[in-house]
Amino acid sequence: MTFDAIPRGIEVLLLILVLTAAIYDVRYRRIPNWLTSAGVLLGIATNTFLAFDGVERWSGLILSVEGLLAGFFAYLLLYLIRAMGAGDVKLMAAVGAMVGPRDWFGIFLITAILGGIMALILVLARKRLKKTFFNLSFIVDEMRHGRPAYMRNEELDVKSGKSLGLPHGAVIAVGTLFFLALTSPFAR
Repeated sequence: MTFDAIPRGIEVLLLILVLTAAIYDVRYRRIPNWLTSAGVLLGIATNTFLAFDGVERWSGLILSVEGLLAGFFAYLLLYLIRAMGAGDVKLMAAVGAMVGPRDWFGIFLITAILGGIMALILVLARKRLKKTFFNLSFIVDEMRHGRPAYMRNEELDVKSGKSLGLPHGAVIAVGTLFFLALTSPFAR
């Protein structure tokens, strides 16, 4: 799969967005609406302006909206099963609005891999490997029966203070940094 070249201006805005979100998420365990809203608006406006060449007048706008929808709906599913917070959904929608669906998918894959590695490190550091395997089997069993696992086990609800949390905004920032490093012209 090839990725689109992200214009330097959008790259800078994207870095500001994800790094600010990471700081807020680590510090306050939330990502502010003003930040994600600004990310969406700047992504749409910048892509529309950059792609405005007279021939494909709306290509940048379409790219942004497709990326926004990809990020929003993929993470909305995770939010609905309480595996993600609402700020994470809005942050990934803003990332999608900035980079479009193809690059968003690359960021998503790298974020998922790094998030899994970081979660495993957290589980091992807290000596919760056995409990985590039990929780995973419980989640699968509840899903098999069409029930949300968080309803019967408060520890599986991302909103609960009992859950073993990892600030996903920070994971998204790290995933984005890795994606940009791997796809930059200097990495080839």
